[in-house]
Amino acid sequence: MPSPVLRAAGIGKQFGSSVALDHVDLSIEAGEVVALMGANGAGKSTLVKILSGVYRADRGALTLSGAPFEPASPHDALRCGVATVHQAIADAVVPTLSVADNLLLDQFCAAGSPWFLPARARRRAAAQRAARVGLEVDLDAPLASLPLAAQQRVTIARALAAHPALLILDEPTASLSAAEAERLFELIDRLRAEGVATLLVSHRQGDLRRLADRVAVMRDGRIVGEMRSPIDFDAALEAMLGRPLRAVRPQGDPKVSHDGSPALSIRGLRLRTDSAPFDLDVRRGEIVAITGPVGSGKTRFARTLFGVSRAMEGTVALDGMRWQPRSPAAAIRAGVFMLGEDRRRTSLFPDGVPFATIAGTIGFPFLPRWFARGFVHERRERQAAVDAIERFGIRCRGPDDRPARLSGGNQQKVALARWHAEPARLLLLDEPFQGVDAGARADIVDLLRRHAHSRATLVFVGDLEEALEVADRVVHFDRGAPDLSSTRKLQSWG
Repeated sequence: MPSPVLRAAGIGKQFGSSVALDHVDLSIEAGEVVALMGANGAGKSTLVKILSGVYRADRGALTLSGAPFEPASPHDALRCGVATVHQAIADAVVPTLSVADNLLLDQFCAAGSPWFLPARARRRAAAQRAARVGLEVDLDAPLASLPLAAQQRVTIARALAAHPALLILDEPTASLSAAEAERLFELIDRLRAEGVATLLVSHRQGDLRRLADRVAVMRDGRIVGEMRSPIDFDAALEAMLGRPLRAVRPQGDPKVSHDGSPALSIRGLRLRTDSAPFDLDVRRGEIVAITGPVGSGKTRFARTLFGVSRAMEGTVALDGMRWQPRSPAAAIRAGVFMLGEDRRRTSLFPDGVPFATIAGTIGFPFLPRWFARGFVHERRERQAAVDAIERFGIRCRGPDDRPARLSGGNQQKVALARWHAEPARLLLLDEPFQGVDAGARADIVDLLRRHAHSRATLVFVGDLEEALEVADRVVHFDRGAPDLSSTRKLQSWG
C-alpha cells in the first residue's frame, strides 16, 4: 500500500514542566479528511504548530509523502507541501494591502522571487488563485474592505497556490454563514477528489458530519480515540472530556420573571433602511438567542442596544425607561454589557500592554467605579480575577497570567468573566462560543443559565445547535428583522 501523506509517530512536546504532547500517533491518507477534536488545552494547537513549522517536536518522527519532515519554519513547511489556514485570519493577512497583493504574499517573500512584478502579471496570477476557490471580488480593493468570509477564502487560495499535499484548516467555519460554509465544504470536496489530505480542527457537528472520514480525539496531549464515519458524537465527546456526558442545562425551568413589564421592550425598531420594523420583549431571567446568517442584522442589533450604532426608527425600553445609550461607556454605567464577536479586538489587550493580565482585563471596564480618584486598588482587582478563574474554570497560572498566552477557549472564558464581575441588567453576547470546545461550551451554558435570573440575556449566534442549546427562546433574523416563519419553526424544534 502507498505511504500515507502524513505520518506522525510518537510526537512529544514539552514547555518547561508542562507536557503539551505525549506520544502522539496520527496518519492521514491522500484524499482523506481527518477531524481533530479535543478540549481547550488538549494539545491540538501544539500539534498543528509542529506540523506547520512554528514549533519543533522534542521527540518522535514526522514523514510527509514517505520522506522525513522536519520543517524549520512555516515557510519551510509550505515549501515542503503543508499549508495551514489558521482560525485567526488577521495573523495571515495584511489588511491594508490589496486582495491581489495578499494572494501573492508568499510568492513575494520566496527566495529568488523577482523584486518587481508588472501590474498585468500580478493581476493575472492573483486572478488564477482567486478562481480556484471561487473568489469573485475586486482584486485591487483593500483586503480590509472584504467580509470576513471572503478574507478567509483569500487565505485558503494563497495556501492552495503551493499545491499542498496536506491542508490544515483550524476552525474554518467559525465565522461563516451556512451558505458560506457550504461553499467551503464544496471546495474541500474538490480537494479531496484531487488527492489532497486534510486535517480539520473543528467541534461543530455539522462540519464533521459533512466532511470527516475519520475523527481523532485528543485529551491531555494524547490521542485517546479514533472513529470512522458515521461518527458516534456522544462517544467522541465522552472520550474528549474523559467522563460521561452530563446534562448541559441545570435541572428545573429557568426563573423567568412574569410579573409586570418586560426587562427589555422593543417597539417598531428599524435597524436599516431596507429592513422591516419589529417588536420584541425579553423578560428578566430569560435567555433569548438571536440567530441567522452572516449579514442578517444580528450584530447590528446588538451594537444598537450597546450604544455603538443607532437605529433608523423605533423605541427601546429597559426596565420601563426609554433606552438610547450615547456610547458603550454609558451602556456599561447603566448595567448593559456586551461581549463582542472578535475577542482579540474587543475584549483582550495586546500582550505587550503592561496591564494585559487576567486581572487587568476583567477590571478595565469598571475602572471609574472600582478605582475612585484614579487610585487602582490591586487587591480588589486581583480578587475579582481569582473569583472569575474559579467560577469559569479558567486554566491558567493565576490572575497575573496573560490571556494572550492562554488557549482560545480560556481566552473566551476570560472575556465572558469580565462581564460577570458586576451584575448586569442586560447582557449581550455576540458569538460567545466561537473557538470554544464542546466541554467548555457546556460549562459556559451552565454558568449563563445559573446567573440569568437577575437580568435579560440576548445571545447572538449563527449556529442553530448552539442557539437551541443555550436559549429559552430562539428568534431567527433575516435582513435586519425577525423572520416570523423561521422563528415559529425553531420554537417547535426547541
